[in-house]
Amino acid sequence: MNTNMLDKKTPAATPYNQIKAVIERQRAYFNSGETKPVKFRKQKIKALKKAMKANEPAIIDALKKDFRKSGFESYVTEIGLVYEEINHILTHLSDWAEPRHVGTPLSQFKGSSYVHRVPFGVTLIIGPWNYPFQLAILPAIGAVAGGNTCIIKPSELTENTAVVLAGIIEAVFEEGHVAVVQGGVETSTALLAEKFDHIFFTGSEYVGKIVARAAAEYLTPTTLELGGKSPCIVDKDADQKVAARRIVWGKYINAGQTCVAPDYLLVHRDIKDKFLPLLKDAASTFYGDNPKASEDYPRIINRKNFDRLSGFLAEGEVVMGGESDADELYIAPTILDKISWHDAIMQEEIFGPVLPVLTFTDLDEVITTLNDHPRPLSLYYFSGNKKNQKRIVENVNFGGGCINDTLVHLANPNLPFGGTGNSGIGAYHGKASFETFTQQKSIMKKATWIDVPLRYPPYSGKMGLVKKVIK
Repeated sequence: MNTNMLDKKTPAATPYNQIKAVIERQRAYFNSGETKPVKFRKQKIKALKKAMKANEPAIIDALKKDFRKSGFESYVTEIGLVYEEINHILTHLSDWAEPRHVGTPLSQFKGSSYVHRVPFGVTLIIGPWNYPFQLAILPAIGAVAGGNTCIIKPSELTENTAVVLAGIIEAVFEEGHVAVVQGGVETSTALLAEKFDHIFFTGSEYVGKIVARAAAEYLTPTTLELGGKSPCIVDKDADQKVAARRIVWGKYINAGQTCVAPDYLLVHRDIKDKFLPLLKDAASTFYGDNPKASEDYPRIINRKNFDRLSGFLAEGEVVMGGESDADELYIAPTILDKISWHDAIMQEEIFGPVLPVLTFTDLDEVITTLNDHPRPLSLYYFSGNKKNQKRIVENVNFGGGCINDTLVHLANPNLPFGGTGNSGIGAYHGKASFETFTQQKSIMKKATWIDVPLRYPPYSGKMGLVKKVIK
């Protein structure tokens, strides 16, 4: 594939009869055993990286057309993260795939026990639009590393990226191994009506429930990577200048269209008046006095989301930003003060470049309030107090997060990434991806040179001996 693929028309939806045929081919390919040797899995993952390297300009250009993303942001958030994941998996996959020996109780003498991780079979990955390359490819790598076949359904909202993604996959994999199925809601519905061995979905809580209901028809295991309102807490002892830069970066990257973006700010009342100007200074440094002209500031994905976000701009008091342009799908990096928990902006995940500010004075009150709300995908706490850091981590329910930073926890393949409750089920990245796409098969191997008669009837007179062995 080369960059001229970007000149193709919007990918047509895959017809229903073709969907069924792809699934049948993948079932046959998996049953052939071709995907199971670890050497084969690693070869394919290496080939995927090679194809990505060859098509970096095409990926970056597609993301520019879909979002007006800068090349730097596209490389870091969509390409570089995938390279990190591939490198990590290639380094460790052989070890992960080895049977893991575990202890065996004396009552099972003479025996040995081990856990063998085996692939599920035919898997489905439904990708989102906000990071349309990375969030489709990363779980697919996990599926391949686990020895599965895989169907990827990319978002129809990012059509340019979907074309490039499909081209790369077609260049590396046989259709029976990994295939891309194009289309919108109707295509997703048709896919979910079929039987898969594992389903991986990234998107909203609302659609996640639809996926879970469809999977329940076949008792198909699912991984749901959802979202939620991820809080960002700035305590009075935080390094305010560093906190401001890292919060502005984490909030406004991809124009706020990030599932782990700081959704709202909880800043200690004692420092709020000093801290908000630092946020404005950081935003001005990053994007200039006119972010609309910045080459580093993306756009909103479509008019529907633009209109939804624009509705929030009338709430509270605008401290920074507030400008918008419907023709360009532009909403400025915005901070809203004088917001309460009852405002509309606090009732749903924002998923855009609008940051509401609330204040607090007591950390225990913050912990109680956060636990009274649905569990978020991420949480960020800025403080130099190790005791308070521990209090937040141990006492607030959330998927994952950072102390004194934002977003970067998902860049470490050693850390499982996933939500809890409303924000998701299951985790992936690194070893967690391999485990997500494999089943634990538990095996006990017994010797035949000895066959202890204690377990066999008749049982009369054996209770005392059993109690000596099992106690």
